[in-house]
Amino acid sequence: MERKYYHIADFGIELMFATSPYNDVRLISSFQAFAVEQPCATPLFRLLVDDSIQPIPKSRRERIRVFDTGNGDTVVDKVDDGGYQYIIRDINNADCCLLQTNKDFTDCRCALNGNFNMRSFGLNNALMLVFAFAACHHDTILIHASLVRQNGVGYPFIAKSGTGKSTHVSLWLRHLPGCDLMNDDNPIIRIVDGKPYIYGSPWSGKTPCYRNVKAPLGAVTRIDQAPQNSIERLAPVEAFASLMPSCSSMKWDETIFDHICEVVTRVIETTPIYILHCLPNEAAARLCNATLTSNPTETAES
Repeated sequence: MERKYYHIADFGIELMFATSPYNDVRLISSFQAFAVEQPCATPLFRLLVDDSIQPIPKSRRERIRVFDTGNGDTVVDKVDDGGYQYIIRDINNADCCLLQTNKDFTDCRCALNGNFNMRSFGLNNALMLVFAFAACHHDTILIHASLVRQNGVGYPFIAKSGTGKSTHVSLWLRHLPGCDLMNDDNPIIRIVDGKPYIYGSPWSGKTPCYRNVKAPLGAVTRIDQAPQNSIERLAPVEAFASLMPSCSSMKWDETIFDHICEVVTRVIETTPIYILHCLPNEAAARLCNATLTSNPTETAES
């Protein structure tokens, strides 16, 4: 048994690899910046990777749904002990990972299948899923966003895929001083001592930006394509409706869904939420930047 330890968003996690010619840390190269030598006393979760794990008998589980992640389908079953079983499939509808969890996602195990790319896809998606639903019990959400940091403060941009959030962030990086990319797909927001912080993660979509970094959360902005540039701050109800769909969630699990709603509410209470109607041009980036940075914020941390 090989054990590996990681530190993500100030949480410790533990991975255990059963002896196998196929499964080891090479499957999760994006985790390298998050590796640590010593285990956390109380890890957020433990995950065992063991290809001998078998599906839970059908008599003990109930099909919840099959949902399209955009990169393939994931099958979700509720188990009679309160936990879950997932089958993670890739874009070719091939089974890559069988994942089984307890109710609060602290104790998990998975079996991988296929070639190296399939196993890597399955394990990375399993880890992202487990992290999102284990961390929500600790004032933390995983969001679908592109995240830029300016002068030590984090500014995530949310939108439907293909709407232009990465394009807008690239304009900040190109035209505005003091900017760097923290993550381009799945940053993490965590409330710590009543204050919101945002973190890089090992999951960054098509852009290889896997950085173990942290910053105070300055503002959240939703991108909306438009024929001219304008920006407005959203009222709380509108802000909730904008931010909630960007969060990894399970509406069918009342406890987890309630936790995520609570974290979103606390983010809205402490952070301005904007909508930017924009063209993909430098003027849009400058307008947005001037608006977001006009509010004073605390000194950055890294």
